[in-house]
Amino acid sequence: MKAVVIGGGIIGLSTAYFLVQDGWDVTIVDQSDLHDSCSYGNLGMIVPSHFIPLAAPGMVEKGIRWMFNSRSPFFVRPRLNSDLIKWGLNFLRHANQQHVEESAPSLKALSLLSKKIYQDWNQSMTFDFGYQERGLMMLYKDPKIGHEEAETAEMANRIGIEARVLNATQVQELEPDVRVDVLGGVYFPGDAHLTPRVLVENLITELRKAGVKIHEATEVTEFNINQDKVTSVTCESGTFDFDQIVLAAGSWSGLLSKALKISLPMQAGKGYSFTVENIDKNIRIPSIFLEARVAVTPMGNNLRFGGTMEIVGVDERINMNRVQGIVDSIPYYYPEMKIKTPAIDKIWHGLRPCSPD
Repeated sequence: MKAVVIGGGIIGLSTAYFLVQDGWDVTIVDQSDLHDSCSYGNLGMIVPSHFIPLAAPGMVEKGIRWMFNSRSPFFVRPRLNSDLIKWGLNFLRHANQQHVEESAPSLKALSLLSKKIYQDWNQSMTFDFGYQERGLMMLYKDPKIGHEEAETAEMANRIGIEARVLNATQVQELEPDVRVDVLGGVYFPGDAHLTPRVLVENLITELRKAGVKIHEATEVTEFNINQDKVTSVTCESGTFDFDQIVLAAGSWSGLLSKALKISLPMQAGKGYSFTVENIDKNIRIPSIFLEARVAVTPMGNNLRFGGTMEIVGVDERINMNRVQGIVDSIPYYYPEMKIKTPAIDKIWHGLRPCSPD
């Protein structure tokens, strides 16, 4: 049986991995060179703690407030685009507590399955991709934010995700090498992290060894349909026939699905990250600055910072104001950590696929 996987990020690659394990003949097609996708420069967090969807109560209000600050963590570029308008209305419809309650069990199950797969790979793969189970800390300085996070912790414990509410002293005890200036935090001991680039690059190598055919810099131009069945896909480098097709193109999946007459509302949520190498005193536990919406992950001797969510379409430009917002937040939580604004060529950006629910 033949399968064509459109998309070479972590979802497409892992799909190909399991198809090959099951005896399939697999071809991966990706429009990029597979060396800078959203699966490379992210924060590498494996987070069962993230069981609350982006479409949640209060997010619309926060989003509107943040839009008027050029260094804020969230921005939607207003534009007369029917897809964006439909997405926004759909998001608004889902931003309620009932949706959160209904979504949480599915998000929890998906994340726990994902973590189990990474655990298995950590044991079975021939390479080390930096998998660590040290948990995640949600850090806050504002009592109101702390109250909201304590409510999240209560819900987490209720659905079987362990969460511990910590005061400032307890947070500091978990980070003995770096001074942390916070009012408190919530610790999720069941979360994990890894080094994304190492995983993805080695996974590509393993797939090629297993016989997977990978076509880089190959854009899909047409789906060939016969009696309501997709029989082949045409790309710049040729036509591929198959028994099954997997659409795993991330932020581009919505655009590609239109050719199949499928409505898949999807917006690209741009995020940025940069990595500081050879940190003298590194943190031990990945953390998220709640007020700034900035994530921090130790990766060996290095430390990666990342954040922002820009709903601006498929736009590859780097907004240095957003990056500066990340940099400015660091001493607010780690007062002894002096991080300079990186040069623009040291900043990674990626387009996360964002559904309206």
